[in-house]
Amino acid sequence: MNICVLLFVLWSFRGVLLDSLTRQQTFILSGKWTLSNANASVSLAAEVPGCVHTALQKQGYIQDLYFRFNDLSYRWIAYDNWTYSTIFTASAELRAKEKVLLIFDGVDTVSSIWLNGVEVGSTDNMFRRYDFSVGDSLKDGENELEVRFESPVLYASQRYKAHSAYRVPPECPPEVQKGECHVNFIRKEQRSFSWDWGPSFPTMGLWKEARLVAFDDLHLSQLSSVPLYDANSSQWGVQVDLILDARQATPALIVLSVPELHSQQSFQTRFLPGKTKTTFTLNIKASSSVRLWWPNGHGDQPSYRLAVTGFLDGIVAFKTQSKVYFRTVELIQDPVFGSPGLSFYFRINGKSIFLKGSNWIPAHSFQDQVAPAVLWNLLQSAVDANMNVLRVWGGGVYEQDLFYGICDELGIMVWQDFMFACAMYPTERDFIETVREEIVQQVQRLKSHPSIIVWSGNNENEAALATDWFHIPASQKPLYLKDYVTLYVDNIKRIVEEEDRTRPFLVSSPTNGAESEQEGWVASNPYDPLYGDTHFYSYLPDCWDWRTFPRARFVSEYGFQSWPSFSTLRPVSVKEDWSYSSRFTSHRQHHENGNQQMLQQAALHFTLPDSSDPIQRYTDTLYITQVVMQAQCVKAQTEFYRRSRTELIDGEGLTMGALYWQLNDIWQAPSWASIEFGGKWKMLHYFAHDFFAAVLPVAFEDKGALHIYAVSDLSRDTALAAVVTVHSWADLDSVCTLKSDRRVVPAGSAVAIFQQPVSALLTGCGRCTRFSCLITFHLEDGNGQQGPTNHHFFSKPKEAQGLQRPNITAKVHEDETGYHVTLHAAAAAPFVWLDVGDIPGRFSSNGFLMVSRNRTVTFHAWLPTSVAELAQSLSVRSLRDVY
Repeated sequence: MNICVLLFVLWSFRGVLLDSLTRQQTFILSGKWTLSNANASVSLAAEVPGCVHTALQKQGYIQDLYFRFNDLSYRWIAYDNWTYSTIFTASAELRAKEKVLLIFDGVDTVSSIWLNGVEVGSTDNMFRRYDFSVGDSLKDGENELEVRFESPVLYASQRYKAHSAYRVPPECPPEVQKGECHVNFIRKEQRSFSWDWGPSFPTMGLWKEARLVAFDDLHLSQLSSVPLYDANSSQWGVQVDLILDARQATPALIVLSVPELHSQQSFQTRFLPGKTKTTFTLNIKASSSVRLWWPNGHGDQPSYRLAVTGFLDGIVAFKTQSKVYFRTVELIQDPVFGSPGLSFYFRINGKSIFLKGSNWIPAHSFQDQVAPAVLWNLLQSAVDANMNVLRVWGGGVYEQDLFYGICDELGIMVWQDFMFACAMYPTERDFIETVREEIVQQVQRLKSHPSIIVWSGNNENEAALATDWFHIPASQKPLYLKDYVTLYVDNIKRIVEEEDRTRPFLVSSPTNGAESEQEGWVASNPYDPLYGDTHFYSYLPDCWDWRTFPRARFVSEYGFQSWPSFSTLRPVSVKEDWSYSSRFTSHRQHHENGNQQMLQQAALHFTLPDSSDPIQRYTDTLYITQVVMQAQCVKAQTEFYRRSRTELIDGEGLTMGALYWQLNDIWQAPSWASIEFGGKWKMLHYFAHDFFAAVLPVAFEDKGALHIYAVSDLSRDTALAAVVTVHSWADLDSVCTLKSDRRVVPAGSAVAIFQQPVSALLTGCGRCTRFSCLITFHLEDGNGQQGPTNHHFFSKPKEAQGLQRPNITAKVHEDETGYHVTLHAAAAAPFVWLDVGDIPGRFSSNGFLMVSRNRTVTFHAWLPTSVAELAQSLSVRSLRDVY
C-alpha cells in the first residue's frame, strides 16, 4: 500500500476534524521528546507515540527485547520511574484563545503531567483519553512539558497492599509465565505482566498522540454514528452523537447529510458549558435503496459518507465527515423446541450467520511497533482463510482505529471484549470511576464500526468465580459476587446500554447468556453446552477424536499449541538453543507442561523424529507440533462444530460459532496461534482456509460406520453428492471411487449425505484394510467440485502399512500469474510442508496430503523475490521424512 492510499484510509476511517482556521488551532506534540530515568543516569531521545522499552532499544541502550532471555534481563526497566519531556513554543495566536486543552489520547499508565513546573493533571488508566485545561499555564517563548511515569509494577503492588480488607485474586501469575504480580490493580494491558503465550513487558510511555487544542467557543472532540432501523416502517436512520467542549452556553445550527442517499437535516440546538454529548437522528429518505454491510462471505461492505457541519452565528465552527454503514445485528437466545436450553446465534440483517474465526491478541508487546502493514497482513490473512469474525480478547488493548476500519472494509465481524481477563477486580470508588470513563470513551470511539457486533464485559471472569479458580472460601463468595455485579452489571453494562443500544451486551465470555442473568449473573456452570458460548481446552485425550469435544451452542475459544517455524525462531536464538530440551525452549514455553503435552499428543499418532543430526531433529520436532497437536486437532474440532450447526442430539448441538484460540502471536514462542510472529502462516492457518470454506465435506466414524456431511454457508439450497476415493498408502494409483446420490443441502445447514460401514467400504474396494488404505473425498453439484478436498485416515499414521519415503522433488518456475512450485512424489505423502525460510509470503496450499505423482502450488510473495531466491530457500518435508 503506497503512502497516499494509506493516508486516505486513515482519514476515511478516523473521521478527520476539519478545524475552522479562525475558531480552533491544533498543535501536535508528538515527535521527538527526551526520556530519562528517576536518577537521571539514563537520558536519551525518544519518539512519541512510543514507550520506554522501544526507545532504549532504538538508541542502543539495550538489545533486541525479544532476543533469547531478554524479557528477564530487562525487567529492571519496569521497576524504574521514567520521565518524558519536551520543549515547545506556543504561538501568540494559540495562547490568545479562550480555552487551551492539553490532550493525550493514550498514556501508559500512571503519571503526573507537569507544564512549566506546575502539575496540571494525572493519569491512571492506559485506555482513557485525558484532557487538561492549560491556558493559564502557557507562557510566551519556550514551554516545558513533562510526563512523569511511576513504575507500573510498584504501583500495582502498592494498590494491592492498600486493599487490606480482603484479597483480590490472583495475586501473581503462575511461575511458568515468569511475570509480575497484581496486574488486576492497574488499568493497563493485562497481558503486559505476562500470559501463557507471551512475555512480561510492563510498558510505560505515551502510546498515542499528544496535542494542544485551542478554541474560543467550542471544540468537537468526538463524532460517532450508528444506524437505526425501524422494522415496522422499514425506515433507516442514523443516530449521530457529538461530544463537544463549549466554553459557555452556545446556540448552534447542526447540519447532517448523507449525500449519496439524498438525505439532509438541520437542527437548532444549544450546547451547554463544559464537555457534553448531544444526539441527533438523521432520517434516511431513500431507505429502500440503502445497501447493507455484510460479513465476509455473505455480501459486500458498502459505506456512505456522513457529513456534519456546525455553525455558530452563521459561521462554520467545525466540519467533519466519517463513514457510515447500514446493518442490523441480533443475538438470538430463544427456547429450543423439544429440548432444554436456549439457542445462541447472531443474525445480521435478518440472516442467521455461522461465525467462523479466531481470537485476536495484541500484535506486539509494544504498541508503537504495530505498523499499519502488520494489521493489514494479519487481517487479510484472516479473510484469506475464510474467516468472518475475530474476538478482540479482554486481556490486551482496545485496538487502534485502523484495526476496526480494516475489519469494516474486509467484512470481519468483531466480538469486542472489555479489558478485564482471568481475575477478580477491586471495586473502590476511584477504580470504578476510572473504569466508567474508560467504558464511555471506548464505546463512543468504537460504536460507529459495523464490524463490532457484540460487547462482552470480560474474559472468563464469570467462569473463574463460578468454578472457583481462586479457591475462595464459601463464606466469602457472596462478597466477590457482589463485586462482580457491581463492576460488570451495575456499571459497565449500564453504561454500554446507555451509549449504544444497537448491539447486544454479554457480561462475560464464556457465559450462559440469558440463563446466567436468571442465576444472578454468575451461572452455576458457565460452560453448560445448552446455553451461551463456551471455552474448551483439553490436552491429554486424543484430540483427533470428535467425541472429546462439547456439542455446544457456540464455542468462542478452543485450541492446541504448536511451535513456530525455525526461520521465525532463529533470529532470537543461538545454536545452543536449537534443541527441544534446551533452556531456551523451556523458557519460551509459558504453559505448564506445554512442551511435553505436544509430544504426548504426537506420540499417539506419529513416530517421533529421530534424526541423528540434532538440529534436524529439532526442526523436525517443530514441524510435528504444527501437524498433530495443532493443525489436525483444531481441524477435527472445528469440523465437528460446523457439522453440528443443524443437529440436535440429547438437547445438545445447534452450534453456530467456532472461534479457535488464537489468530496471531505476540513474540517468537510456542502458542495456540495459527500465524507466527512476523506473519508467516502455520500449518493450522492453511488448514483453516479449508475447514472454514463456505461449502465443506466432513467425515467421521461412529459405531463402525463412515459418515460424510455436507456443510453449507451458502444463501441458497444446493444439491450435492459426496465423491469418495480410496487410496493405498503403498501406491499412488487410487484403489476405487464411490459416489453418493445427490441430495439437497438447504442454505445454512449441515446434512448427512454418505454413510457406509467402514468394513464394507474397505472390503468392497478389494484389497484394503484399515492400516493399508485411506480416503480423500469432496462434494460435487451439477457443475463440478464444490469446496475443498478432505481426507480421512482409518488408522493412526504411525500404524499405516506401506507408507514410504516419497522422495519429493520440487521445481520453482514463474509465469505471468506469479511463482509456482511443481512437486513430484514417488509415494503417498501426508502433511507435505513447503518452507521458503525468511522470504515473506504464503502458498496457495500447504501441509496437504499428496496422493498424486504431481502437484503444483502457487507462492504469493509479499515482497519482491525471484525464482533463484525461492529455489535456494525452498525446503520440502512430509511426515515420513522425519523418522
